[in-house]
Amino acid sequence: MAREYPWYETANPEEGITQGEIIRNCPVVIPPDTIDLAHNSIDVKVRSYDVIIMSQACDLENQKLDVVVVCGLWKFSDFEGTNQYFKSKAGKEALRRGNVPGYNLLNKCDLEGAEFEFSVVDFRNIFGLPFNFLTQFTKTNPPRVRLLPPYREHLSQAFARYFMRVGLPVDIPSFS
Repeated sequence: MAREYPWYETANPEEGITQGEIIRNCPVVIPPDTIDLAHNSIDVKVRSYDVIIMSQACDLENQKLDVVVVCGLWKFSDFEGTNQYFKSKAGKEALRRGNVPGYNLLNKCDLEGAEFEFSVVDFRNIFGLPFNFLTQFTKTNPPRVRLLPPYREHLSQAFARYFMRVGLPVDIPSFS
């Protein structure tokens, strides 16, 4: 009989932030396309996104970061509307298997009071948020849900594979 490995836990509001933590409606500052350095002020936009923390847990726990790396997080029902391929069985299966660079599928959550559907982590939309801001914001934004090992490490590995990819200017010709 297969053992059950839960995907998520809820965090105590007094606990610090950690890798794999999901933050709902997180404010993100979006700078303008161009900045006129002659002026002392800049018009920025603030948008709210669902995000997941990607910075390493040990760096967060030891407060070795000024800026925390987060990635955008989509509800699967919204994500599949962005591309017809993801509505298909083949697209969903490719996403589930981790064969779609730039995205990672997370399981649905059935924790009481924190339920959500399948989610897609978007490695193509990376943000940096100040550590102190994020720490304070998460205390006022319950419930906090976190990925548990080994799923947290699996997400980190998928992010690393996407981030470290290398495109060659000239590839070796096919043997066919």
